[in-house]
Amino acid sequence: MNKLHTYRATVRWTGDLGTGTSSYRAYARAHAIEAEGKPPIPGSSDPAFRGDAAAWNPEELLVASLSACHQLWYLHLAAVSGIVVKAYVDTAEGTMAEEADGSGRFTRVMLRPSVTIAPGGDVGKARALHHDAHAKLRQLSGGVRAGDRRRLSAQPPAAIVFPRRPARSWMYCQATRPERAPRVIAHSLASARNCSAGTASP
Repeated sequence: MNKLHTYRATVRWTGDLGTGTSSYRAYARAHAIEAEGKPPIPGSSDPAFRGDAAAWNPEELLVASLSACHQLWYLHLAAVSGIVVKAYVDTAEGTMAEEADGSGRFTRVMLRPSVTIAPGGDVGKARALHHDAHAKLRQLSGGVRAGDRRRLSAQPPAAIVFPRRPARSWMYCQATRPERAPRVIAHSLASARNCSAGTASP
């Protein structure tokens, strides 16, 4: 039998400016996202929809959630596969299409993780773990989305970065001095755009 986990959150609207929702412009989109024992997260809508740019909007939270899920799966898989991860940064981006009636749907979420592993690590295995983590992410998100399953697919390119000087392939942006180039294994053409490739010496 599958183990069930339950998650609870309270979303509290705080945007009554005195007249409630008497008109489209009469109220603020401010709200607080709360969970027991945790500080509240200030929320709003996208500024394009009269929201506060300083607060998190639901679209950003969705992208961040997918990114965090992939990250946590990757770190777990790395730990049980003998890959020592030293740093992980993902600059994720989601695209939402606004329909004529004002509704929206996500057409793509792109994860761009850059992972630093300990010297001597297996680059091929480290790269493959991104695909394994992505498969786990698809299982998680697939259970809650409706309609076309491709809408919320996350397709993570990856870069494997070494903190010291192992003998590996590397690439550097043209604006960077070659002798100071980071050791990077590019996993996508997007990561390598405007960059030059070479080989690192031990």
